[in-house]
Parts: sequence; C-alpha cells; structure tokens
Amino acid sequence: MVERNKRKVRTGVVVSDKMDKTITVAVERLMRHPLYGKTIKRTKKFKAHDENNECKVGDIVTIMETRPLSRHKR
Repeated sequence: MVERNKRKVRTGVVVSDKMDKTITVAVERLMRHPLYGKTIKRTKKFKAHDENNECKVGDIVTIMETRPLSRHKR
C-alpha cells in the first residue's frame, strides 16, 4: 500500500453551522511574542465539509486537510 503525504490535522470549536453542509471551525494556537516573550492566543477560522449537517455550534471537532472541495473549503 502506498503511503500518502502527511495531511494537517487540527482540532477546534464549531462557531457557525448556518450554511448547508458547511461548518466554520475556530482553531486556537499559542505563540510567543517575538520581543516580550508573552504567550498569546491566536485564532483562525476554517470552513469544513459536514455532509449530514450533524455538527452544532460549540462542538469540538477534528478537521483534516484535503483536496479543494470549493472556493473556501480545503
């Protein structure tokens, strides 16, 4: 069996489920300030595919990188 390239996996919280078959997931990461060294939270939102519209706002989900499914969903 051929090994596929490693795909990025992220865990985040669903912040929107208003679209059909699409959810918006907010992923938080911690980084250190380059000058002062303080730890800062940074948030990025990703759109993810939800075929059966199962996820609700507040759910913790794991998303994985894939081929482009639409203009914004990757």
